[in-house]
Amino acid sequence: MSLVQTENLTKIYGSGETVITALDHVNLNVNAGEFVAVMGPSGCGKSTLLHLVGGLDRPSQGGVSIDGTAITDMKDDELTKLRRRKMGFIFQFFNLIPVLNAVENASLPVTLDGIRPAEAKKRAAEWLKRFGLGDRLTSRPDQLSGGQQQRVAVARALVAEPALILADEPTGNLDTRSGDEIASLLRQVTKEYKRTVVMVTHDPRIAAYADRIVFLKDGRIVDETNLARRGGAQKIADKIKQIGD
Repeated sequence: MSLVQTENLTKIYGSGETVITALDHVNLNVNAGEFVAVMGPSGCGKSTLLHLVGGLDRPSQGGVSIDGTAITDMKDDELTKLRRRKMGFIFQFFNLIPVLNAVENASLPVTLDGIRPAEAKKRAAEWLKRFGLGDRLTSRPDQLSGGQQQRVAVARALVAEPALILADEPTGNLDTRSGDEIASLLRQVTKEYKRTVVMVTHDPRIAAYADRIVFLKDGRIVDETNLARRGGAQKIADKIKQIGD
């Protein structure tokens, strides 16, 4: 069953001679429990696709449905509620609040949704413990390594028990070892916790953790493969080179 569905999704910036088509009639289906990586050359529309799926931006044409609900024409307050309850977001630079500790950062989505602070922190602590941060609950971001900060961000994305996790270059600010740990964690999120993950990445090694890879070029989907399961990072790198040529 499709959790994410886009229909002729198009995003155009500017007008006249300065017009830029960031996405061009993209049709994408992501099944519940699937881990999908989105790859392609710089400027191909990867992050634009993620932002439109997450309701962070509005399309110029076409539509997005999340779990059967069309979000394109939703009012802002309705869209905000849907994002809080059905989606979790992970970003390249963690986006943690410096003055809050790990459990306070991770509990923010449910606190903002009206859950009592004590209950919100309890839920956040449970996720942090699952991700090996049980002894760092009261540590602030500047007291954590990059990999630990991203684990806090993953816990924050999951604390509201959303169906969909959207990750924009989640390993782009990490060293190789930490990047592999986060990619493995995202795979665990799909296989053990039954969440759906859509991840933008430029790194073939990280994409190899996904179930399926969607390749974009010039705002269009040009290929979809399960190279991740069949051949690993080198075949993915070769495919990216072929698409870029």
